[in-house]
Amino acid sequence: MFIEIRTYRLKNGAVPAYLAAVAEGIAIQRRHLGALVGYYSSEIGPINQIVHIWAFASLDDREARRSRLNADPEWQAFLPRIRDLIETAETKIMRPAAFSPTPPLPEAAEAEAAHAESPRPAAARPAAARPDTA
Repeated sequence: MFIEIRTYRLKNGAVPAYLAAVAEGIAIQRRHLGALVGYYSSEIGPINQIVHIWAFASLDDREARRSRLNADPEWQAFLPRIRDLIETAETKIMRPAAFSPTPPLPEAAEAEAAHAESPRPAAARPAAARPDTA
């Protein structure tokens, strides 16, 4: 499993407009990307910041899902509503630690994950394959 963390700094004062637009368009993203872990706006710390987190079975799963999203005409029509509110964007790809709770994946991703080596649970892998025993 891989977690994608997307962090956007929005134009000053744009958080309410951005969240209102996303509330209307999130169904398009969820249809393609699947496992939304969370969608957040900053309250304390850096201002005008949005963080949204998605879970994927693998990097190939992420690439395929993001490609389908980007090819969707409905997404292409929606994108200008939020794109113009974003000043900077950062994407991180994270892998959960063996002891970390993980969100459920969409069915298609779960099937793919069953055939791929999963980093979890560590106890189910041979000691030589676990990073904590290297």
